[in-house]
Amino acid sequence: MTLVWIGLAIVAIGVELVVTSFIFLFVAVAALVAALLAVLTLGLPLQLVVFALLALLLPVLLRRHMVERFSGKGVPSRTDTLIGATGEVTETLDPIRGSGRVMVNGQDWAARSIGPVPAGARVKVVAADGIVLIVSHTA
Repeated sequence: MTLVWIGLAIVAIGVELVVTSFIFLFVAVAALVAALLAVLTLGLPLQLVVFALLALLLPVLLRRHMVERFSGKGVPSRTDTLIGATGEVTETLDPIRGSGRVMVNGQDWAARSIGPVPAGARVKVVAADGIVLIVSHTA
């Protein structure tokens, strides 16, 4: 029975390499634990119960953490790369109207700030809301 469990683990790892869903990885771990129980000559009913419990519980308990840990942030948006950059206000920033524009890295962007900022002032990009830069006035 040990070889059956090890074979199941190998198949599950192969499927995981193709699917990359962090589900079959846990099936492989459960199968390897069941193989260990078989090596210890514990009965097949116990092996099946432990395999089933681990195959069901491990994804529920660990999958989200593993996906968060191993998934990349993805492709950064155009505005993500501008956070921390400085620029110049080209059109007065008016927080009440939500209007204003800034020039950052040679590009013209819509911008917002907490308070009004006059044209010609230096600003720093602190965040982005879609394609609108959130800036703060630098002295």
